[in-house]
Amino acid sequence: MQTDVTILGAGAAGLACALACARRGRRVTVLDHAPQAARKVLASGGGRCNCTNTTVDAADYRGANLHFTKSVLARFGPADLLAWLHDGGLATVTEAGGKVFCRDGSRAMVRFLEAEVRRSGARCLLGATIRQARKDGAAFLVDTAAGPVRSAALVLALGGKSWPSLGATGLGYALAKGFGLGLTELRPGLVPLTAGPELAGFCRELAGVSLPVRLAAAPETVAGDLLFTHRGVSGPAVLDASLAWTPGQTLSIDLLPDLDLEERLAEAGRLEIQNALARVLPKRLAVALCRLLDVSGPVAGLSPKRRRALAGRLAAFPFAPAGTEGWAKAEVTRGGVATGEISSKTLEATGVPGLYVIGELLDVTGRLGGFNLHWAFASGFAAGARA
Repeated sequence: MQTDVTILGAGAAGLACALACARRGRRVTVLDHAPQAARKVLASGGGRCNCTNTTVDAADYRGANLHFTKSVLARFGPADLLAWLHDGGLATVTEAGGKVFCRDGSRAMVRFLEAEVRRSGARCLLGATIRQARKDGAAFLVDTAAGPVRSAALVLALGGKSWPSLGATGLGYALAKGFGLGLTELRPGLVPLTAGPELAGFCRELAGVSLPVRLAAAPETVAGDLLFTHRGVSGPAVLDASLAWTPGQTLSIDLLPDLDLEERLAEAGRLEIQNALARVLPKRLAVALCRLLDVSGPVAGLSPKRRRALAGRLAAFPFAPAGTEGWAKAEVTRGGVATGEISSKTLEATGVPGLYVIGELLDVTGRLGGFNLHWAFASGFAAGARA
């Protein structure tokens, strides 16, 4: 098969790229081994599709070169994305934290993407196993189960290793390496953290308990809800912190952000310590903390020094993760194709003319809140304007 542009991957980035290429009159073929397009989009936002955020900024992303991210985002921001969706008849709702969701859920977004690509004239071949991709003279040749595909330009949009249950593999990284592109370290991102032996039982006992916290994972501090699980901790604050956490690092959790616990304890009088804590913390957590820290009796029995120490411990509760829940629970891949080898204007590999890399394959990872899906669209349109 002969085409102008071959795009490997029918996710959000690949479909956006296909649309932009086809609008320029390019013959486009999208290949994906999955039987359905945009499977990660279907699962995004718990099925509600958190497609962008009104406050998208390069500071919301992690990677070796945020100037690269800033350049791409400057050409396709939240207003551009929303104008595209709304012009196509897709309704959205904006919620706390600037999170923008598809009003009718993820399936509506996928239907919208498929319809847009279909109208553009781009061709999608799903269920097509990709075996190899290589340079063939001035062109690119992709070997698939459906036969060879030859094109002048090749776009790698196969996504990262996160969500393997949805068909994610490491193929994109292998192909990038085959073309001589460098990779930064790949780690699970936006992923729950497991407890070490000293707090494993504590977390297991509290499974299902959640509360708002402020969590420090040097050099970053994040705020949001924390959820205790049978294996450790999860919730939005923990998932965001996982982007900064490195093995061996101890997290500091403020269990009562914006509350002066020492003052509250001083006012508690004859209340039992665990009952005083239960006024400002979930009761199960208050009881478990008293047992863990070996404090009991009435608050009045605590000296000012011990009240200060207890308040300080809960404002900087140490949690040393044993690790993460791994790729099976990760929402994104941290790391990827080194952006120093990719043009921030066109997403073309500087050493391999005609080769483009977009989406999660790149060393660009957003925090929770619609930032990763926005990056997929922004990078896809950037490459599609040139490929």
